[in-house]
Amino acid sequence: MEKDPVCGMEVDPKKSAGQSEYKGETYYFCSPVCKKKFDSNPEQYTRK
Repeated sequence: MEKDPVCGMEVDPKKSAGQSEYKGETYYFCSPVCKKKFDSNPEQYTRK
């Protein structure tokens, strides 16, 4: 399981609503809305 970087929900990569690559990492999303938010500003969701 992976964690959606936008909402924090646990996501099964095989059943995710989408995925994005950013700085060599793959991120998985629970919904198209979370993917769109991430894609518009990935830096906001990848800061440690």
